[in-house]
Amino acid sequence: MKRKLLILSIGFSMTLQAQNAPVFETSAKDEIAANRFLAGSNYLDYDRQLTDKPLTPAPKNYEPYYMSHYGRHGSRWLISDGNYSRPIATLKAAKEQGKLTPLGEKTLATIEAIYATANKRLGDLTTVGERQHHGIGKRMTKNFPEIFKTKNLKIDARSTTVNRCILSMIAECEELAAANPTAQIHNDVSESLQYYLNQPWDGIVEKMGKKGGKEEREYTVKWTHPERLMKTLFNDQQYVYNNVGAGALMRQLFHVACNMQSHDTDLELFSLFTDEEVYDQWRLKNVGWYLDYGASPVSGGKMPFSQLNLLKNIIATADTVTQTQATLRFGHEVCVMPLACLLELDNCGMAVNNLDELDKYWRNYRIFPMGCNIQLIFYRPKKGKTGDILVKALLNEREAYLPIKTTQWPYYNWQDLRKYYLDKIAAFEADK
Repeated sequence: MKRKLLILSIGFSMTLQAQNAPVFETSAKDEIAANRFLAGSNYLDYDRQLTDKPLTPAPKNYEPYYMSHYGRHGSRWLISDGNYSRPIATLKAAKEQGKLTPLGEKTLATIEAIYATANKRLGDLTTVGERQHHGIGKRMTKNFPEIFKTKNLKIDARSTTVNRCILSMIAECEELAAANPTAQIHNDVSESLQYYLNQPWDGIVEKMGKKGGKEEREYTVKWTHPERLMKTLFNDQQYVYNNVGAGALMRQLFHVACNMQSHDTDLELFSLFTDEEVYDQWRLKNVGWYLDYGASPVSGGKMPFSQLNLLKNIIATADTVTQTQATLRFGHEVCVMPLACLLELDNCGMAVNNLDELDKYWRNYRIFPMGCNIQLIFYRPKKGKTGDILVKALLNEREAYLPIKTTQWPYYNWQDLRKYYLDKIAAFEADK
């Protein structure tokens, strides 16, 4: 009753799964204060948020026989040269005028040092990212030996055409091959797969994707307060007023700070910011990602359907499975995020009207760190037994709630879940 009253009181439109999914035990502000790396949003190192909770054993007389997976590449260098060069240019110009404090000069040197490593490496997988996928692959074999240690196991692994995704696929498959030398692993990379591995925005999704710009700009201004930071970096605030876009510089520095965890380095920039500033900078990113990929009322809840083709592929492929096997797909956070929302895993599919309170109910770092992944594990009755096909979902290797009723969480009847998603797809296609 207490949880039902909470749900009614917050006034959200949400589906059944959100009523079942656990309410966050601590505030995002407290979580981030305890672990600043979480504020990295999509730059969060996967290994900094691993679960230690054991998986629920299979239902009696059932065994896993199929994994359907979509995973993001691991940690990488920043994608754009400007991510590094713009703050460097601002700080360098100030240094030449003698306008930097000692901390400002140290900050410039830190960014220049990490920028030097990015030469011809923009967007590339780092050693941290490679290590993440080796760990994921190892845990797959440990968690589901009934699948991954089956003799002559067929593994179909496909990646988008981006190098960091391909290398992530290779790292994961190396662990699967090491655990099962008889595994028959088929790797594929092709533009012909892009339509579902990295579906472009089109139609109503593209149209509604333009709806959140006003809100995103408003929150960027509302939660960016650079005054204190500027005083620590520059010794002349009149110079800052005349020559520096203070809010933009603050966000640029925070951007680089967040991705430092993608490298094996002692270099860091998080110490530039107070706890309040870190929280606020994360909050505006949380709102931005929600508007672009979540079930936001601003965009009519349409943005998760950017992964329509991927969900169709997941269902269609599962329909063909008759023997123990695995389907692995590798791509990007802009696919994992909306797919988790489309599948309505845990709180991911919630429609939140008051963006000021978004982080009470929806937190991007729970969904899409570097290396994030969704694993759907299918279970069938053991030989000689009867029963329905069951499925459970893992979001970043944590058991997740799904949007239909079940009497044996985290296991759900696959045919019921399949029908739910097909009905959802049909309703979207009839309405677009």
